[in-house]
Amino acid sequence: MTVLIVSGTGTELGKTMTTAAIAAVALAEGRSVAVLKPAQTGVAADEPGDVAEVRRLAGPVTGLELARYPEPLAPATAARRSGLPPVRPADVAAAAERLAASHDLVLVEGAGGLLVRLDDEGGTLADAARLLGAPVLVVAAAGLGTLNVTALTAEALRSRGLACAGVVIGSWPASPDLATRCNLTDFPESAGAPLVGALPAGAGALAPGVFRARAGGWLGPEFSGTWSPADLV
Repeated sequence: MTVLIVSGTGTELGKTMTTAAIAAVALAEGRSVAVLKPAQTGVAADEPGDVAEVRRLAGPVTGLELARYPEPLAPATAARRSGLPPVRPADVAAAAERLAASHDLVLVEGAGGLLVRLDDEGGTLADAARLLGAPVLVVAAAGLGTLNVTALTAEALRSRGLACAGVVIGSWPASPDLATRCNLTDFPESAGAPLVGALPAGAGALAPGVFRARAGGWLGPEFSGTWSPADLV
């Protein structure tokens, strides 16, 4: 795939770490990688955002933000309150296509979940994915309650004719409880798509060299990694 949308079932689930892991594995294969963040919210103009974090952990990716809003809100709300123009799905698609013309892989990392509004017309990351014809990777939480929101996200993808590239658990705890362990079996049924990776809790705190060396062990063969659900059992 040339363009991959990285979305989630909510916020603060590990989308940036997942994006960084996929980028690290692709760079290790000698592929050129670009990371596109359509809307960065809750970060001041002089602070590093998600693209900078991916670059720090994964290595030399091309990074692009289309907009940055200071308040930690949904992009449409943050844009409206800041008085700055919103990012629209067509803007995202056009930027991703430009990057795809000169890179082997373009990773588009959303803000929050799939249907979070980008603009006041109701445009979403799902609309950008449809314009691009790109698959969507769903990053999900590990524990109790995650199956419902994963199923809802998968249903939203199917209703829009979008392909799900699989589910990644964004933060796997060191001591998983019963519900978390059972979810390993239940995720594929809820999502209608395979479980293709799991990142350990605290992955972002690893030194960049360690992160890059381990990233392939957190992703399945679909992303050139060696991980399988059996690794967590």
